[in-house]
Amino acid sequence: MRRGFSGSSAATLDPVQGSAAPDPASPISAARPPEQGLRTEFSFILPRGYKDGSGVVHRDGVMRLATARDELVPLRDDRVRENPAYLTVVLLGRVVTRIGTIDDVHAGIIENLFASDLAFLQDLYRRINQEGHTRAAVTCPACEHQFAVDVAGGRLGE
Repeated sequence: MRRGFSGSSAATLDPVQGSAAPDPASPISAARPPEQGLRTEFSFILPRGYKDGSGVVHRDGVMRLATARDELVPLRDDRVRENPAYLTVVLLGRVVTRIGTIDDVHAGIIENLFASDLAFLQDLYRRINQEGHTRAAVTCPACEHQFAVDVAGGRLGE
């Protein structure tokens, strides 16, 4: 599947609100539900899943929007000072609120995820905190039709 991202924004300035409004011609805005307040939690399904000490695999979860504090506090963490790459683990441990039946998600759980799941969560974090949604614009390689898909996971057609 070829992902088609354009360099230009799919929004125009709304003269009434003074903020960016979705461009109605954009394929992403067609898939976007009407704004009903600020969405702060995003469900996801991990590609492989977290395997707990009992051997149970947990795949579904929730990530919340990050706050400025979420991004600043890990910088004071000794593990991050010793190894800057650990920042991702500590940060995700703060914003992932649930994985399966585990409600106490912390850095120890995040560091035991499979690498593909960690990469998935990093991408999801970037999407929801920089772009505000979990959709990606894609182009069908056969007919070149452009449409939006939800990259947070789930079964097809949901």
